[in-house]
Amino acid sequence: MQEFLATPIAKAVLWITVLLVLVVVGYYLVRRFRDRIDDDQLTASDLLTNFREMRQEGDISETEFRTIKTVLGRKLQDELKDAGGDD
Repeated sequence: MQEFLATPIAKAVLWITVLLVLVVVGYYLVRRFRDRIDDDQLTASDLLTNFREMRQEGDISETEFRTIKTVLGRKLQDELKDAGGDD
């Protein structure tokens, strides 16, 4: 049996198998990590709510809030278009 494992073909098959196992494990880890990252992103609506609370607490000025609201308003419209297109 050791003589068979010493042949170049057997070594190649063994290393290819090891490589495939590593690729599958890597794919699984990357996919799991990416899924977790996607869950952490806030929507434009959530961000706007947070900034509205900051304005009410006095952390940001009315002018700053209006600027943020303008930018997030565009993103919110894009999100609504994307959500409407999924139906």
